[in-house]
Amino acid sequence: MIDILKLFAALALGYFLGSLNTAVIVGKIYGKDIRSHGSKSAGLTNTLRILGKSAAVFVLAGDILKGIIACYIGLLLGVYFYSGEAKDCVSLLAAGAGAVIGHNWPVYFGFKGGKGALTAVAVLFMVDWVMALLCLGFFVIIVALTRYVSLGTICATIIPVFGNTLYFYLFACLMAFMVTFRHMENIQRLLSGTENKLIFFAELSMSSKYKNLELVNK
Repeated sequence: MIDILKLFAALALGYFLGSLNTAVIVGKIYGKDIRSHGSKSAGLTNTLRILGKSAAVFVLAGDILKGIIACYIGLLLGVYFYSGEAKDCVSLLAAGAGAVIGHNWPVYFGFKGGKGALTAVAVLFMVDWVMALLCLGFFVIIVALTRYVSLGTICATIIPVFGNTLYFYLFACLMAFMVTFRHMENIQRLLSGTENKLIFFAELSMSSKYKNLELVNK
C-alpha cells in the first residue's frame, strides 16, 4: 500500500513539475504566447522558429532540467520492482512519465503544452543513458538527412520500445504513444509534403553552397 502511494506521489509530483512549460513561460517573457504562433506547439522547435536562438536555449535547459529533477524525485521515493534478475526503479519511471504528461498537458496553462520529446529524452537519459544515446544518434541522422525534426523525433521513439525489462517496456510504450499522438498533425503534414523543415540545416546548406561558389570564382 505504501509503494502504491509513493508511485502516485511520484506521478503527481512529476506532473506538476512537468506542467511548468518552459516555452510558454519564456514566450510570456518575450511578450508572446508561443501557442498562438508558428506550429502553435509549446516546445523547443517552435520557440527557435518564432523567438530565436537565445529563447530556445532557455527552453532547452528548462525542459531538460525538469525531466532530470522529476527523475531524482522518483529515485528519492525509491520504489523498486524486479523483472527476473533485472531491477527497475518504478517510482523514477512514474515521475518521469508524469513530467512528460505535464509538459504535454500542463495544468497551469489550460492543458495546452508541447509535444514532450525533449523532456522524454532527459528522462530516458536518467533511466538508461545508453538507450538514450542510441535514440539521440538516430534522431540526429534522420534530421540531418531529411531536415524534418518531427520525423526524427517519431522515429527515435521506436528504439526504447525494445527494452529488456517489463516496467521499462511499459514506460517506453507509453512515451512512444504520447510523443506520436502529439505529432499527429506533423504526421499528416509529412504525408502531404507540407511539413516545415528545420531552417538551421537549410542555412548550413546555403552557406556551404555560397562557399563553394566563392571557391569556383576564385
